[in-house]
Amino acid sequence: MRVIIRRLGFYLLTAWVAITVNFALPRLVPGNPVAGMIGRLTQGHLCNDACILALQKQFGVGLHASWLSQYFTYWGDIFHGNLGYSYFESASVGSLIGQALPWTVGLLGLATVLSFVLGTLAGVVLGWFRGSALDWVLPGTTFFQAIPYFFLALVLLMLFGTVLKWFPIAQGYDIINTTPGWNMAYIGGVLDHGFLPALTIVLASIAGWIMGMRNMMVITMDEDFVLVARAKGLPSRRVVWYAARNALLPSVANFALSISLIVAGQLLVEIVFSYPGIGKLLFDAVTQGDYPLVDGLFLVITLVVLVANLLADVVYVFIDPRARQEA
Repeated sequence: MRVIIRRLGFYLLTAWVAITVNFALPRLVPGNPVAGMIGRLTQGHLCNDACILALQKQFGVGLHASWLSQYFTYWGDIFHGNLGYSYFESASVGSLIGQALPWTVGLLGLATVLSFVLGTLAGVVLGWFRGSALDWVLPGTTFFQAIPYFFLALVLLMLFGTVLKWFPIAQGYDIINTTPGWNMAYIGGVLDHGFLPALTIVLASIAGWIMGMRNMMVITMDEDFVLVARAKGLPSRRVVWYAARNALLPSVANFALSISLIVAGQLLVEIVFSYPGIGKLLFDAVTQGDYPLVDGLFLVITLVVLVANLLADVVYVFIDPRARQEA
């Protein structure tokens, strides 16, 4: 518990720094973004002082207040779940993120776990049977890892979506012919539309898990406890389990670090496939100059990465007894 509490304190400090930077960056932008937004919203029509005050209250902007006052107001809004009001979507930032977040979490969670499990299992097999014909898997997976996320997504989109027409090329489900809900048509459509984005993430990230696990297996197999287990005549599956359990520790530690890289790649994947997740919403917010929405999205992405790292640290403590002995 001491280790977990220490890690929790570290991540709380990191979250405070990230939220503070997230608050400061939009306010360091030169010019007056509120005046620009008012000009766009009124489309050249006159907007008197009462109109400007009403728009500022609607968007939660208080430019006349001090930075310290705005900072405490910002924290109060966060604790109350109020991330502001979108300039262009006519909805609160929290509601827009709430609609897009399940798509990204579902896609990212499924693709990341699938890539980690498949890559780890393949690394165990390749490490145990090193030097065999199975090693041809390594150059193939490394080739896909060398391709940028967005380019691989475009290739899969053109091949399977446009040429072969096996999968849909945009959106998260069939908007015209499907009613959202717990029905087979909707669930099947979600899986069908999410297959290519998930395949892109898996192909682009699985090589790292395979290489890391294989190399650790090769090193671990030469350890004394593995040699003793073999000398005792233990079954091969049990020896593999002993070796894999110890070789898995670095992969668990790297799992959390890879979350941020996969999130960055998934943003581009969602843009290519027009997938209705956080990445597509962020792209639309940036192109439209929707500052409150961009601010809220960066905050949510940062917190998701921090929570993923914290969970990985907790799992590592339970897996590795040596981590519990930290002072």
